[in-house]
Amino acid sequence: MNNNNQQFASDNYSGICPEAWAAMEQANLGHERAYGDDQWTQRAADHFRQLFETDCEVFFAFNGTAANSLALASLCQSYHSVICSETAHVETDECGAPEFFSNGSKLLTAGSVGGKLTPESIRDVASKRQDIHYPKPRVVTLTQATEVGTVYRPDELKAISATCKALGLNLHMDGARFSNACAFLGCSPAELTWKSGVDVLCFGGTKNGMAVGEAILFFNHDLAADFDYRCKQAGQLASKMRFLSAPWVGLLEDGAWLRHAQHANQCAQLLGSLVSDIPGVSLMFPIEANGVFLQMPEAALQALRDKGWRFYTFIGSGGARFMCSWDIEVARVQALAADIRQVMAG
Repeated sequence: MNNNNQQFASDNYSGICPEAWAAMEQANLGHERAYGDDQWTQRAADHFRQLFETDCEVFFAFNGTAANSLALASLCQSYHSVICSETAHVETDECGAPEFFSNGSKLLTAGSVGGKLTPESIRDVASKRQDIHYPKPRVVTLTQATEVGTVYRPDELKAISATCKALGLNLHMDGARFSNACAFLGCSPAELTWKSGVDVLCFGGTKNGMAVGEAILFFNHDLAADFDYRCKQAGQLASKMRFLSAPWVGLLEDGAWLRHAQHANQCAQLLGSLVSDIPGVSLMFPIEANGVFLQMPEAALQALRDKGWRFYTFIGSGGARFMCSWDIEVARVQALAADIRQVMAG
């Protein structure tokens, strides 16, 4: 493979992994029933139930915006509110979709430590006001792994869940990089979700080797009532649903979802180690998933861009995010590190 075009701006830059591609090819042989009443959708749902060790309700959506927004909308009424981190994707990057699909449920931002919500920050927001003039808190949503690449441990999730239960709040997890969190911690998907008190998970596939498609898993069956209608109304019921669900079969049936995440994480660790001794370069957050956040002079960042590297700088002056995708090659990581060293040497 020619890796010269591999970039670090986003794990969405990557292509389709061979396991997902092969499954889609198999699903393309002949005719199948439409709108999810097909063998591939059933197989994918069964794989999720086996992986998560529970009889969860499984739905499929085209992208994370729809998955998260529809899941949150199903957990609250329009006069409710959703507590999230100030850096949460639903707050900063969804163009108001959670509010739109919920007919107006307000997002309330809470302080975070290393990108992670805490029981104290949740309680502060939930108890700030309790009068009828303020949208009533109903849901907490957290991101695993977070927007700054950190990962919630099971004990942190359990503490948040206990706080939610005490306050009468549902707990939703945005798992766009859930696979990377599992890979980092060595925990089972069950341990990081329903066994820790999570009610609903949006499991990301796009960033882990799929072309399109996210899975929404309800561990509380009551919360999934009429969710299929919600998906249909929002334009998320694929007529040829097998092409959303078959790639999941490819990822889940032999553990490819975890292998790809492990590789991406390992490449992030490699990048961090290769630049750790460079004067003037500092790590902004611990490397726990597949993202590396570096603080560097603006001139050095521009020099990297001039060399053809692409990366995001949405985290403040001098801050840069480098994402390692499922297929990133070690040689490409080494080339980036070498160029960072060169531009910092002046």
